[in-house]
Amino acid sequence: MKHKIVVLDGDQTGQELLNEALRVIDPTVIRLELEFEHFDLSLENRRATNNAVVYEAAKAMRASRLSLKAATITPEQQGDVGSPNKILREEIDAQVILRTGRRIPGVRPIAGVYAPISVVRMARDDAYGAEEHREGTPGSPDERAYRTEKISRGVCRAVAEYAFQHARKSSAKVFGGPKFTVSPTYEGMFKEELDAAAARHADVVYDPQLIDATFALLLATTGEPLVIPSLNRDGDLLSDLVLQMFGSIAGAESLVISLDEAGKIGCVMAEAPHGTAPALMGKNIANPMAMIFAAASLLSYLDDPAAHKAGRAMYEATLEAVFDGIRTSDIGGSAATTEFTDEVIRRVRNKLEIWSSLSD
Repeated sequence: MKHKIVVLDGDQTGQELLNEALRVIDPTVIRLELEFEHFDLSLENRRATNNAVVYEAAKAMRASRLSLKAATITPEQQGDVGSPNKILREEIDAQVILRTGRRIPGVRPIAGVYAPISVVRMARDDAYGAEEHREGTPGSPDERAYRTEKISRGVCRAVAEYAFQHARKSSAKVFGGPKFTVSPTYEGMFKEELDAAAARHADVVYDPQLIDATFALLLATTGEPLVIPSLNRDGDLLSDLVLQMFGSIAGAESLVISLDEAGKIGCVMAEAPHGTAPALMGKNIANPMAMIFAAASLLSYLDDPAAHKAGRAMYEATLEAVFDGIRTSDIGGSAATTEFTDEVIRRVRNKLEIWSSLSD
């Protein structure tokens, strides 16, 4: 059976790292029939098509359910094409972003943390896309800035539901939450949905905390797997902190997920949490781990045991390579980008060959 994955090409080092991940999930490496449908989401092509290519990609994503995205440039100037991420999330009706910090072998974590920590945040609304305006005399002490934010109960419910599903799957507890004491109407809606999800999933440990306490308590966390549900802005801050606690933001994938009303997963878009890193472009030194993990994670969403096996092989091969000292410079090594990927490919092939002989 052939599986289709929509590939969203991007910019600068982001595209270079996507190419490395595609080398690993080549059908000749992972023994899986995959079909790749490419869309060029580079800034140049988004401008040339006035973002039409982004909407075409989103349509294909809804059809295939799975996509792998390179980092893209978001221009800062008003009136330009803006962020493709915002369009894609809206078009596939994404509600959830999942990022999981995990131990990178041989890399010293902060505060001795070693159990995985997942941040499950809203994929849209909140501070992002808020309406803003100013009143008063510009530059004067009486000038005031306003921002009108919104969240919906549907997104709150999806994030809460997915957080508990993910906690059950990863044998973790749901920890943290919004500052509902200060914002009982706005953030209180999210707290209501978390409490309701806790009642539906009584077998999952639920330890609600205010967001400020969550940040503080994370530094005292070591051996307990956690899933932290959060608002969009809070989760953006939290996920960067959590990933860096494990030694590198390049050590984890980022998943953008849509769920239906029954809590069943629809579309999944996998990407690296880091940006386009223009300073690293063309130097063959960037760390491809996050993009390789992103590709591996997609395979777990296919209804195919062979895909799950290939994804596991990719995760294990990547972490074992790091453990054996094959590392890029950002995590204390000297391996080139392509050299690291070559080693992961070699190990994936070996694993799948050995596993197939054991199962024969």
